[in-house]
Amino acid sequence: MKIKEIIVVEGRDDTVAIQRAVDADTIETNGSAIGRHVIEQIKLAKDRRGVIILTDPDYPGERIRKIISQKVPGCKHAFLPKKEAISKNGDDLGVENASPEAIRLALSEAQQEEDEWVEQVGLEELLALGLIGGKKARRRRERLGDLLKIGYTNGKQLYKRLIVFKIRAEEFSEAIATVFKEEDNE
Repeated sequence: MKIKEIIVVEGRDDTVAIQRAVDADTIETNGSAIGRHVIEQIKLAKDRRGVIILTDPDYPGERIRKIISQKVPGCKHAFLPKKEAISKNGDDLGVENASPEAIRLALSEAQQEEDEWVEQVGLEELLALGLIGGKKARRRRERLGDLLKIGYTNGKQLYKRLIVFKIRAEEFSEAIATVFKEEDNE
């Protein structure tokens, strides 16, 4: 599988994992202190070929994604569910631990950032559905992020991602219904 866009990853091990999965070029951020020269490379890559950001599904990975999104708007985003990025012994979380199949799936479902959202789901609805605050909120948001392919978020980020990725009310309703159904079956 050949990927025309350049994939932005955190480090060398991520590049190796990407190249096991697909034929693609990468740019490595080498951590969350992203230098000006790396941002310039990403800008050039976006203008010439397009960019897909694929960072670890953890706080530093989300921080890197946010920095790049702010400095280089219009990138595509690919997300790996946490369960796909955990090492075999369970002590490491990252793209480098994902199977080639999981990486290919995440890249094939990469989503373009856009400026507006078709139908809004309000903060009040997120609160009423137990996605912000409450005992099960974190787990619900994590599962919802997997189903909608938008990655894990905290409550505030969830609202923003729903807008950024133009998640329609219908898509949201189907995904949250699945989350509740799974909870009922536990």
